[in-house]
Amino acid sequence: MRVVIAEDNALLREGLTQLLDGRGFDVAAAVADGPSLVAAVVKHHPDIAVVDVRMPPTFRDEGLRACLEARRLVPQTAVMILSQYVEQSYAAELLRGGGGGIGYLLKDRVADVRDFVDALRRVAAGGTAMDPEVVAQLIARGRPQPLDTLTPRERQVLGLIAEGRSNAAIATALRMTEGGVEKHITSIFAKLALPDSADDHRRVLAVLAFLNA
Repeated sequence: MRVVIAEDNALLREGLTQLLDGRGFDVAAAVADGPSLVAAVVKHHPDIAVVDVRMPPTFRDEGLRACLEARRLVPQTAVMILSQYVEQSYAAELLRGGGGGIGYLLKDRVADVRDFVDALRRVAAGGTAMDPEVVAQLIARGRPQPLDTLTPRERQVLGLIAEGRSNAAIATALRMTEGGVEKHITSIFAKLALPDSADDHRRVLAVLAFLNA
């Protein structure tokens, strides 16, 4: 799997490169700024780009802007954002671009290498991997109605759906049966007027689109 890394911190950039090289990934380029990221994506057509949001020169949203430009030039490029902060507006703008292959993880919460690698593979395959804190803040900024019609349990299930969890994983996390999870999901999608789907990627994107409407 071919990867491009964009991270201005040299130690973290080298650490990510070594970590991924040692786990079967092909790191085609590791760069330190937005323009170099766009050039690397155009040149290498990676399966996924791992990108910090804040990079030189202003350390504001250069990484995100570069991701949007890269996806415009090389459509469907999968992107995994790694950030120190929950950047709600940045996450929303990236999600509004449509399509799958989107992840947003907080650096300080990536404590398990196996989970991180699994998330990269899921996003590269067109799925979604959202940090629970990012999801919580997106839900909090969502439209008051009809989110307010959801029960507390339904909001928990919604959050786990948005993280990219399967029905089985949601059942385990909430100590429920899969049948119970399916009933909650049916109710959630009805209340939010979203088309139900057995496809995990489609339902995640539908929920995230709703939260960022």
